Amino acid sequence: MHLSTRAIAPKDDQYLQGSLDRDNLNEDPFQQFHAWFKEAQNHPISQPEGTTLSTASLPSGRISARTVYLKELDHRGFVIYSNWGTSKKSKDIASNPNASLTFWWKEQERQVRVEGVTERLTDAESQVYYDTRIRGSRIGAWASQQSSVLPGRELLEQQVKEVEQRFEDREKIPVPPFWGGLRIIPTYIEFWVIHLRPSRLHDRFAYTRESPTETNWKIERLSP
Repeated sequence: MHLSTRAIAPKDDQYLQGSLDRDNLNEDPFQQFHAWFKEAQNHPISQPEGTTLSTASLPSGRISARTVYLKELDHRGFVIYSNWGTSKKSKDIASNPNASLTFWWKEQERQVRVEGVTERLTDAESQVYYDTRIRGSRIGAWASQQSSVLPGRELLEQQVKEVEQRFEDREKIPVPPFWGGLRIIPTYIEFWVIHLRPSRLHDRFAYTRESPTETNWKIERLSP
């Protein structure tokens, strides 16, 4: 059987949501992201916190990507939570602390790209979020050796039972030492809008800084 695919050009009326101008941008990219995120929530867009986390292993340079959920945005960066003991992303970041996030809000025809360096949150910081999760999720974080080869689901279910027994009389469950928050501290944030013009010349603006410790951002328009 011969299989083939063909890219189909979008209709001319597909991208009509608007444009992005320098005068509309906040000087602080975190504030700009927050404004766009609130608009995505109010649009409404299903799960606007969904984002693609991309990492790369060194020295091979092999890239991997997966969908995760943004849980926090603070004055330093974007925070996600996951297993950092056995997961593929944990191995990548152990060899290469650089990572990127990509947000795509189709209904608003907007994309945000984030590039930066990563740092782990402390156990105390991770415990705050961990305590908000339902009990089953907290048990699951202890039981699952994420990305490890699993010979059968029965073993996973047995591991869950063992963790449930371990904490059966405790409402307060400590955050696993291999699980917690990861902050992506950006040095590059790009805001991108599909804009209906001749040849589909989209609007793109990039915020850049030399290091994660700098407070001043340079804002530049990019060619689409």
